[in-house]
Amino acid sequence: MDQEISQSRSLTHLDLQGQAQMVDVSEKAITKRQAVAAGQVRMQAATFEAIEAGNAPKGDVLGTARLAGIMAAKQTAQLIPLCHPLPLQKVEVQVEPDPQLPGYQIQASVTTKAETGVEMEALTAVSVAALTLYDMAKALEKSIQIESIRLLSKTGGKSGDYQIP
Repeated sequence: MDQEISQSRSLTHLDLQGQAQMVDVSEKAITKRQAVAAGQVRMQAATFEAIEAGNAPKGDVLGTARLAGIMAAKQTAQLIPLCHPLPLQKVEVQVEPDPQLPGYQIQASVTTKAETGVEMEALTAVSVAALTLYDMAKALEKSIQIESIRLLSKTGGKSGDYQIP
């Protein structure tokens, strides 16, 4: 039991009884923090060509996906149980064609001045942009694949900067 208690003290999202809790960040300094995440959406060449030509049944696939990613970043604390609601100063989502996949590369960059980082907001933006792209194009193809969602970099905070190796 003592080992369990000491172990739970080192895990910031668990209280002394081992129950999930939101981390207290009130003593942390407010600093500028940024995170960049990426992912990709792979599809058949015919689906890619239809999207690029603007021939998707639901309309503007890429614009809708980009907007959904921005909106999702702003809702991260509503979706991920222990995330802190953060004031976001900037959210940028790019959805770029990649004929080699074929499909799209999605990248999100999120910036805040707060006590905690925005990695989850960047990852959420990419995830929801990818899901929206799927939703907008599923009438063309059901086998679209969402792949490789990952954090590319983050700056600011006590743990320091991170860049994907």
